[in-house]
Amino acid sequence: MTAPSKPKAPRKKPKPAPPAKAVEPREKASLHPRNRHQGRYDFPQLIKSCPELGRFVILNPYGKESIDFADPAAVRVFNRALLKAFYGIAHWDIPADFLCPPVPGRADYVHFLADLLAEDNAGVIPKGAAVRVLDIGVGANCIYPLIGHSDYRWQFLGSDINPTALAAAKAIVQSNGLNKAISLRLQGQPKQILSGLLEDTERFDLTMCNPPFHTSLDEAQSGSRRKWRALGKADPQRKLPVLNFGGQAAELWCEGGEIRFVSQLIAESSALGQQVLWFSTLVSKASNLPAIESALKKAGAPHSRVVEMSQGQKQSRFVAWTFQDPAQRQAWRRERWSRLNG
Repeated sequence: MTAPSKPKAPRKKPKPAPPAKAVEPREKASLHPRNRHQGRYDFPQLIKSCPELGRFVILNPYGKESIDFADPAAVRVFNRALLKAFYGIAHWDIPADFLCPPVPGRADYVHFLADLLAEDNAGVIPKGAAVRVLDIGVGANCIYPLIGHSDYRWQFLGSDINPTALAAAKAIVQSNGLNKAISLRLQGQPKQILSGLLEDTERFDLTMCNPPFHTSLDEAQSGSRRKWRALGKADPQRKLPVLNFGGQAAELWCEGGEIRFVSQLIAESSALGQQVLWFSTLVSKASNLPAIESALKKAGAPHSRVVEMSQGQKQSRFVAWTFQDPAQRQAWRRERWSRLNG
């Protein structure tokens, strides 16, 4: 005889799911270990050093303090606060519509270049005024010289083809009392990059460059629109800046884009192979590397390397090359850096 089945207990109604919370994306990779911009920013402390930042601070979708990176005024003031709090730059401003670059990524480039110099110096980063760096296309913001001098006390020469950009950079340098550390020079031949820029007697341990990435204004604007869509900021009711972080023509685009510019830079660098220890430039797209490697081979650069960098979700890189063999680089070190190591 089959035992009677037990009555089924009534099913409990499932509890309503809690409202979904935005989950902050995890960083794929971190900044350079010496980069000062690790972790989250202390906004109360930043506001203390730069009170005007207070009116631009918002809560992002993850409930964290941030700024609206679609607001050029907010980005400019945020950079001003970072430069003051982390690098002691008391006065910093740029004209409207000039490139306002993110500081942490620019700092990474400087630190990885310092590592490159250390490889020729028994692992020790050469610091001080004996190290000279040429910033090709310094721009109105003067970011690389400000960071490089603050962190390593290097001397900088910033070049540009735009007199307005140089005037703005000069105002930053003078207002912060950095005239002895940072000098500026107009490249009077707009179609040239290095040719005709340096004196025969000048020597530089490094060059650095943030080249124009795009081939046209339309391409630059399209790139900005893609970034805003990816960030969820493409609100049709909202007027967004045409170019994120701003930028003038020569800062963002040129005929032939990045490949043509970098190829010309490499070609012109071959005439200065004994005046410069290491040349370098940022490269925005990994797909451009084969063409750039071909240009290096054509120019006869015997040693080059690609250095990968990561800033959160963003991947970037720079290419460095030299026309000097290891023995010549050691002679360069002994001649120029020996008193730094003594």
